[in-house]
Amino acid sequence: MIAEPTPQTIARAADILRTGGLVALPTETVYGLAADATSGVAVARIYEAKGRPRFNPLIAHAADLEGAERVAVFTPLARRLAEAFWPGPLTLVLEKSSGAVCDLATAGLDSIGVRVPAHPVARAVLNAVGGPLAAPSANPSGAVSPTTAQHVADGLGEKLDLILDGGPCTVGVESAIIDARGDQGVLLRPGGLDRLALEAVAGPLGAPAEVNAKPSAPGMLTSHYAPHARVRLNAEEKRAGEVLLGFGGAPGADRDLSPTGDLREAAAALFRLLRELDAEGASTIAVTPIPETGLGEAINDRLRRAAAGR
Repeated sequence: MIAEPTPQTIARAADILRTGGLVALPTETVYGLAADATSGVAVARIYEAKGRPRFNPLIAHAADLEGAERVAVFTPLARRLAEAFWPGPLTLVLEKSSGAVCDLATAGLDSIGVRVPAHPVARAVLNAVGGPLAAPSANPSGAVSPTTAQHVADGLGEKLDLILDGGPCTVGVESAIIDARGDQGVLLRPGGLDRLALEAVAGPLGAPAEVNAKPSAPGMLTSHYAPHARVRLNAEEKRAGEVLLGFGGAPGADRDLSPTGDLREAAAALFRLLRELDAEGASTIAVTPIPETGLGEAINDRLRRAAAGR
């Protein structure tokens, strides 16, 4: 099921996708579970495989800006952001182009999240397919996101038709999501680009309204990215029965996101280390404080959702 990306396996992946199958792809953020975004039957397989609520919309992935323009209606703000950060870990929420993807992919909304990934394997498959792919993270809904092909196989097993192994994900947290339908962007989800870089192009970013029962973008549910163990945040020490996830050389840590305090290294390691500590069987993963600056905003967002009541 896991295959190295070669011209032959990429062609095979494209054939599977064109005929309604499911393929796990590496991206720079996390591994994605891809299906033909124009096919309701194929997209339904994503929801079924993940156990994902059907009110939770999916991101459409395109090979380039031209492909994204066939999916969504671009505003001047969206175009500036796309030209600055694509291909890369940024999703733009825009008005959906009529008939561009199936209604199930957008959970019936008239908006759509669209992204051009930077990973060469994902881009090769997108070019081979020639159309948009819906591709949420390739893991059971609400669980820790996968950053290696083996993580995908461990979580979804035989539910997939193919897993392309592109190595560990270099960014390690999902894309930032900006609602770019208006003149001012709204940061719906912090992610693999820090706020200062985004605001240098977009201007000040607004905050999202309180999330209701039907989110406008992926990754906005209160409880998400969660291991089996409970998660305790801002821990100053390890209590009985806990394992400790540290940052910046925290004393007594069982694992450290970055002993040198590098937030990029910490983001890339986050989901892998949550999985490793979860596998040790502790009832609680305690996490030491992490700065809210730069990519720390995205790391803390994922940790707060992992710690939320389930």
